[in-house]
Amino acid sequence: MTIMFQYVRDFVEKYLTMPKLYISDAIEVFIIAIIVYYVMLWFKKTRAWVIFKGIIVLVLFLILAAVFNLSTILWIANKTLSVGIIAIVVIFQPELRRALEDLGNRNIILNLFKNSDGEKGRFSDRSMEEIIRATLELAKAKTGALIVIEEDNDLSRYDETGIEIDSHISSQLLINIFEHNTPLHDGAVLIRNDRISSATCYLPLSESLSLSKELGTRHRAGVGVTEVTDCLVIIVSEETGSISIASNGKLIRYADAAILKNELIKVQNKPVPKEKKIKNRISKGGEENEVESE
Repeated sequence: MTIMFQYVRDFVEKYLTMPKLYISDAIEVFIIAIIVYYVMLWFKKTRAWVIFKGIIVLVLFLILAAVFNLSTILWIANKTLSVGIIAIVVIFQPELRRALEDLGNRNIILNLFKNSDGEKGRFSDRSMEEIIRATLELAKAKTGALIVIEEDNDLSRYDETGIEIDSHISSQLLINIFEHNTPLHDGAVLIRNDRISSATCYLPLSESLSLSKELGTRHRAGVGVTEVTDCLVIIVSEETGSISIASNGKLIRYADAAILKNELIKVQNKPVPKEKKIKNRISKGGEENEVESE
């Protein structure tokens, strides 16, 4: 009995006793929280999260191999572990470099207290209407255009290949950029939030064999950038004046104004006001009651 009591007391003292907390401990927790927060933001804004999920799957597979004592797989994993760490650094090298550059360019303390602009979504309704108006005018005039709209993934690496504009979104400016024989018409325009960030940006070309052979470089570039990021791309054909929309490596051809607006609303990701949510629930409830009464 005494031995059991001693064991319980040792356990309580070792694991359940609150340690003394100092100001330095609070500072360390705060710093670690900031680091974890920015690492999570970094993963969210890059395609690194997709690769990281693959690594998680591989780790789970190795855990199962350890549980079932699959010696051959464990031996291979043990021999390739050191090489695997180097491979991870090589794979994430562009993202790591950009994260360090971003860390140097940003004021982290100010960003912590920066107000979120999520009430209006990624861009305003006015900006959406200006994009639609410009796209329709460009299609009507058969002027080739390539408009990239940033979502969660950071597109700075493509932004840097172009010429900085940093202007409010207007249909007149977008039309003028893509006008024939102008210095900025060749390449893509990148839109970030409510700003035209840059023009004449270079995009990676898609190597997908499913794309039609009649599609040119502009369409392949539009699809290509959506294969490696989560952006939305609006493409206007110079030959036919048709509008195409690329997203997630897929292409919607011959889109009209309604389809274009619907896709932009999805990207806008505008929060629904609470009052509107309540009205929608009430209206849905009324419809269900009417159906039941019939």
